[in-house]
Amino acid sequence: MTRSARRPRRRLRTAGAAAAVLLALGGCSASGTDTSGSAGDGPSGTVTVFAAASLEEGFSTLGERFEKEHPGTTVTFSFGGSDTLAAGISGGAPADVFAAASTRTMKTVTDEGLTAGSPSTFVRNRLEIATLPGNPRGIGSLGDLAAPGLKVVLCDRTVPCGAAAQTALTAAGVDLTPVSYEQDVKSALTKVELKEADAAVVYRTDVRAAGDRVEGVEFPESAEAVNDYPIALLENAPNPTAAKAFVALVRSPEGRKVLTGAGFLAP
Repeated sequence: MTRSARRPRRRLRTAGAAAAVLLALGGCSASGTDTSGSAGDGPSGTVTVFAAASLEEGFSTLGERFEKEHPGTTVTFSFGGSDTLAAGISGGAPADVFAAASTRTMKTVTDEGLTAGSPSTFVRNRLEIATLPGNPRGIGSLGDLAAPGLKVVLCDRTVPCGAAAQTALTAAGVDLTPVSYEQDVKSALTKVELKEADAAVVYRTDVRAAGDRVEGVEFPESAEAVNDYPIALLENAPNPTAAKAFVALVRSPEGRKVLTGAGFLAP
């Protein structure tokens, strides 16, 4: 089955938090699982994918399809903040594929010579305001987030969703102080789902994935902060054969259909 290194969601198996990537994935390698693949027989073994938190739903679906199309393979995901994952790769965490939520984050990995070839943009994403169901505070714009007493959560400025939010807020001329900065978009959205915040600026894909647990509010300034999502095969991939096949699936018409169905934009 497909495994995830993030919090348990649906039926995914958890290998540990993104901050413990080295330990979790090191344990997978030490268990004796075959990760090498075989160029002659096609993909086999385990392919390890580091991916931005906002890709969790779409990539989990693609991971299951990959395993069905290539019997004998296992896709292991580590979902989290793109910068945290990039730091793990730079620190030597064993991974085959990296999918980031911004070209800036991917560049930190390519600049260190850690990718095999040039990354390619496979989808784009834009922001929405996530509010409590029914939008009880009547939020209709970014400007409304600055209302006195409103509890707003943002992603940290260092991660792609936070950088995009700051770009949109600047474009709207809005200055606000959030009640917290979160390390990835899922954590920001969870604050609203748990009613610990009235609103969060997150990706529209995450609003869609949350279903009736939140309500989304679009705003025009989101057009100023659209993020490109690049994907790359890593230079020291333990299983390059399976990694190439997974990247090919993500970039295929089938992969794009799954991801646009989750709310992503075509590149």
